[in-house]
Order: sequence, then structure tokens, then C-alpha cells
Amino acid sequence: MTNAEQTRSTESTAAEERVRSAVDGGMPSAIADLGTLVRIPSVSWSAFDPANVAASAAAVAGLLEATGAFESVTVKQAPIGDGAELGQPAVLATRAARNGRPTVLLYAHHDVQPQGDDAQWETSPFEPTVRGDRLYGRGAADDKAGVMAHVASVRALVEALGPDFDLGLAVFIEGEEEFGSRSFANFLEQNKESLAADVIVVADSDNVDIDTPALTVSLRGNVTFRLTVSTLAHASHSGMFGGAAPDAMLALVKLLATLHDENGSVAVDGLTERADAAEPPALSEGQFREEAALLDGVTPIGTGAILSRMWSKPTVTVTGIDAPSVANASNTLLPSVSVRISARVAPGQSAADAYTALERHLRANAPFGAHIAIDDVDTGDPFLVDTSGWAATEAKQAMTDAWGAEAVETGVGGSIPFIADLVREFPEAQILVTGVEDPDTRAHSPNESLHLGVFRRAVLAEALLLARLDRRSE
Repeated sequence: MTNAEQTRSTESTAAEERVRSAVDGGMPSAIADLGTLVRIPSVSWSAFDPANVAASAAAVAGLLEATGAFESVTVKQAPIGDGAELGQPAVLATRAARNGRPTVLLYAHHDVQPQGDDAQWETSPFEPTVRGDRLYGRGAADDKAGVMAHVASVRALVEALGPDFDLGLAVFIEGEEEFGSRSFANFLEQNKESLAADVIVVADSDNVDIDTPALTVSLRGNVTFRLTVSTLAHASHSGMFGGAAPDAMLALVKLLATLHDENGSVAVDGLTERADAAEPPALSEGQFREEAALLDGVTPIGTGAILSRMWSKPTVTVTGIDAPSVANASNTLLPSVSVRISARVAPGQSAADAYTALERHLRANAPFGAHIAIDDVDTGDPFLVDTSGWAATEAKQAMTDAWGAEAVETGVGGSIPFIADLVREFPEAQILVTGVEDPDTRAHSPNESLHLGVFRRAVLAEALLLARLDRRSE
């Protein structure tokens, strides 16, 4: 090693030690700021107050502005589709690269799911509460922890390297990921120049466990829609007409039963699995039962390796139903019943083809001549990450160094449909899907939580990655 190389190595080691120190020193502030964000009930669904999403966007913009790293921090909105309606506010912060360094785009979202039934929460959903090693609250993990991972890693970079580092940065914090990212494509198109990057880090996934980091390399797509089954022009007395007139609930139940076989596997012709998927890591049924919270005596569904069922095969789930409640039930035959269908699409199949298969199946299998209506359709394509580039190598090494355990490539059964939009707009960018979640996070569910040790290690991994890319020429 030459003297110059030895000097650069020494400087690099010293810089990374400063990064580690900055991350550790910044943890109390990062956790406090995360708690402030959790207190804002930024549910982006149309039935909720949009002022909360706006307040959340303003708070995130303030955090990014305060890092001193960016030349511009703005809150923006883009139209939904071809209409005049605007999507929820997103935050965009930018800093130009210098001296041949790459640009990194950091993505997360500041909107959250509704809290659901308050009675199922052990703590108030929008009051951040630390119990043991975990911070509880809606959005504490998904994905305000992703937002704060970006903020905290940039803070550490500024503290360790000074504000004049050469790495280019763009931060895009979306405000409607939980509501279908309806304005996402237009936002990318309108801000393409500002968002252009060599590497895109999507902080919205999970890890193998609290001790093992993961780089997500495959994601299922999604198809969701409302299905309405109708059999009668109006409700009728169940005693007078029951037994001869088919009610909508009976027709619906029979129709939904055709979607799966006796093992619980999807039985819809045209919904495919990923045939070329590598054998996934082993996951014992006992571990799966614990992580999925199966009740005693309940058996897993499907066939094949458990992880392949969740990563490489399609699913069809009923996630909601519009029908009289038990308390309000009367002795009538229901004329119409609606359900929300949520299907996951295996990597390798387009969401459009999956929707066509589902629609064809439902119309072909409607019992008793029941009328079928499908509306409120939303689709998102699956994605496979190319891990052959230098960015994935750098990211896995940073994870390994930060966690003290080798990073693992994993698939995820969930969907991040907007990644397909990122690929379309920035085909040359290398995409890294990371996250701060773990199997006990319970994202979207009551008692969502963040493991604070995972959070620290995720921040450190990202800060190390950014520091190393600041020394890299494109």
C-alpha cells in the first residue's frame, strides 16, 4: 500500500468512527423526533382529515431543513391521474452532487394506516409509548421510522463529514403510500430532474429478525377491488321467502369459496406463481406459527416451503365486508353484499393480467345467476431487485458492519407497487429496498411497534453507506 493509499485508508477509518459516534449520540433526538411524528394522525385515506397529513408533511420538511444538508426543501402535491384533484402532500429535499460523486435518492412515506379498533390497542395508537426495547404507536415503524432513519443518517453524515460533503442527495417522503400512491407517477414526472439518482434507497421493508439485517430482493404485486354480489331487487322476509329465494350472502359465500382449494391454495386459473424462484431459507412451522400468531389447532394453508408461499405465490384475501352488523341484523334476505378483495401477485406476472384472471373467475363462478359488479380497482406490479450492481454490494456490506451479522437477501410477501414507477422513470438507477421492521412489528395492525435496537442499526447502516458513497466516484 502506498503512502497515499495508507493515508486515505486512515482517513476513511476515522470518518467511519465519527459516523458511528454521531449515530449513537443522535439516537435520543431521533427517537424523540419519531415520537413527535407518531403523535400526528396522518392517515391519508379519503375518509380522514387531510389537515393531519399536511401537518405531518410540514413536520418532516422542518426536520430535513434543520439538518443543514439540503439546498432546497419543499412540500409539493401532484394531480391524481388526469384529473384536477391533488394527491396528499409529499416532501422533496435536494442537494446536488459534486466532484463526480453519485446521487442517492432516499424514499419513505409519512402517512399511516388508520388505527383500527382502539380497544385492541394496549396503548393509545397516536401516543408513542416505550415498553422494554420497543416503541409503540401507529406509524412508529411503518413508515415514520423509515423517515427518521433517513433524517438521522443525514444528520450523522453532516456531523461526521461536515456540511460540505460531495455526495448528492434527494429525499422524497411520500404522503399517500397507504392510500395507493395515487399521485406518485405524476409526482415523479413533474419532479424527474430533482429526483434523478444513481441509487434509490426505499426504506419501507423489514428484516429477518432483530439481529439479522435484510436487503429485500423480491416483492409481490397487488390487485384490490370491491366486489358486489346481488340477487334480489330489495330485501325480503327470510321466513316468507327463505329456502327458495337466494340471498346475496349465500351467493357471496359460495362464490368466495371457489377462490381456494381444500388446502387453502389459490384456485384461480391464470394466477401464476414465480416458477424460477430460488429455494428460500428454511422457516420452521413453529417459528411461522409464532410470528403469524396462529391460534392453537389452526394449521397453515397452501403447499410447499412456507416462505415460498409468502414470497413466490399469489394470494386472495377478503379484507372487508359491507353487511349488517350482528347487533343490527334483522330477519331479512340481503339483496346485495359487498366485500373488499385484496390479491397479491407473484413476481413475474403483471397486475393487469392478474386482475383479468380474477374478474374472469368471479364472473364465471357466480352461483344462482347472481349479478356481479366490480369497481374501485387498484393495481400494482410486483418487482424483482437486480442485486448485481455495486450499490447492492455496498449496502449489504454496510448492513453487515452496522449489525455485526451478515446481511441476507430476502423476498417479501407484501407490495410496494410504486417501485415499478421508479424503474420506469429511472431505468439506470440501482434500487435498494431496506427497512426498520422485524417480525414482531405488526405493521398495519393494532400495537404496531419499532424495536429500538433495530432502528439504531438501520440508521447506522444507512449512514455508513452514505459516507462510503461520498468517497466513491461514479
